[in-house]
Amino acid sequence: MTTTGHPMTTAPRTRRSRITPERLAELYTAVLDLLREVGYDALTMEAVATRTRCSKATLYRQWAGKPELVARALRHQKPIALDRIDTGSLRGDFDTLIDQVGDHQMAADIALLRGLSHAAHTHPDLLDALRHLLVDPELTGLNALLARGVARGEVRPDTPALAYVSHLMLGALAIHPLIEGTPADAAFLRKYCEATVYPALGL
Repeated sequence: MTTTGHPMTTAPRTRRSRITPERLAELYTAVLDLLREVGYDALTMEAVATRTRCSKATLYRQWAGKPELVARALRHQKPIALDRIDTGSLRGDFDTLIDQVGDHQMAADIALLRGLSHAAHTHPDLLDALRHLLVDPELTGLNALLARGVARGEVRPDTPALAYVSHLMLGALAIHPLIEGTPADAAFLRKYCEATVYPALGL
């Protein structure tokens, strides 16, 4: 049920931050706004500095470069943490996860990640940053959620689908716009889990 991590080839540098949480939130919001406007390739640290009225030197003291900055901005905007969800049942955990992700935010996240997944094919440093700072923590949280379901006896430990829940969920989110012409929403995810994920897990 474990998912192999993908360590970054160059780990982010550890620094003592002098940026307040409020200022950090402003910076991350500006980065994501720029990312939506111009895309990853056209996004520059100079543009971020201009938009946020922050010096490039300050940006480079805080972040190793554009890949880390983008990945951390994406991580910061996530409204929930999987490792904090524990309702006492696997179905309850999935319902809580779906409830806490708004339809508008879900659509915006999917559009951003779709664009970044394309950019990651030609930018290995971006791929490493996304895996290390965004994907691996999510997989770790999901695996912990599933492990609790196994420990409670809700799911057999040898259930083959345990290793593919992340593929099921992410695949549905990615392909829904292509099939239906609209982003996936909470109502779709609930029906999808009832029809595919829960039966596959034996729930």
